[in-house]
Amino acid sequence: MILYPAIDLKDGQCVRLVQGEMDRATVFSDNPADQALSFQKAGCSWLHLVDLNGAFAGEPVNAAAVEAILAATDVPAQLGGGIRDMATIAGWIENGLARVILGTVAVENPDLVREASREFPGQVAVGIDARNGMVATKGWAEVTDVDATDLARSFEDAGVAAIIYTDIMRDGAMKGPNVEATAALANAVSIPVIASGGVASLADLTALKNCGAPLDGAISGRALYDGAIDLGEALKVMKGETC
Repeated sequence: MILYPAIDLKDGQCVRLVQGEMDRATVFSDNPADQALSFQKAGCSWLHLVDLNGAFAGEPVNAAAVEAILAATDVPAQLGGGIRDMATIAGWIENGLARVILGTVAVENPDLVREASREFPGQVAVGIDARNGMVATKGWAEVTDVDATDLARSFEDAGVAAIIYTDIMRDGAMKGPNVEATAALANAVSIPVIASGGVASLADLTALKNCGAPLDGAISGRALYDGAIDLGEALKVMKGETC
């Protein structure tokens, strides 16, 4: 399993939210590129980036910070937030992004997901953010009547590289991931699933690794910044070197 350290960008800074609420943001770094480089030096093989302002605006807002991260590092990075048309998708991939994450448009314009997956094989992921099992969009501001598992299944034949599944109620709350729901989703589809939201300890990573589903990886943010998870030990857990 891959450990994806999260770099959430708000107003050019590296922050973490609690349950996706923009007014509950804690700033962890004024230099996201330095933060990304520190993760790379620690041995991380991927980076998970989110343009929080972009998720609400519907277009990239923290592009300068993302570009600085891409310039400072040489590990692959995936980005979500405000990516809602082919021009933006193509632009990011041409600028060196390894994978774009499509969230809101996966609900509102699923044909775009399919088109992008055909155009950029292996470089398009779907972000499924759920509150009580139902998909939320537009920076988690709107909860739809779309079931998370049904949405995932609808992309089985689209060539999607991965699904990033986030339980909103767990995100940033340091209360542990929703292992049961994540495993159920991963077992319901053949698309690789990445767990997100609530990872607060090495035990949480071990639980996800041993959840009975073939998870591709897990995303962690606040726990890494707060020191609740030692990054070196976490990487060993994900590689199966310890438990």
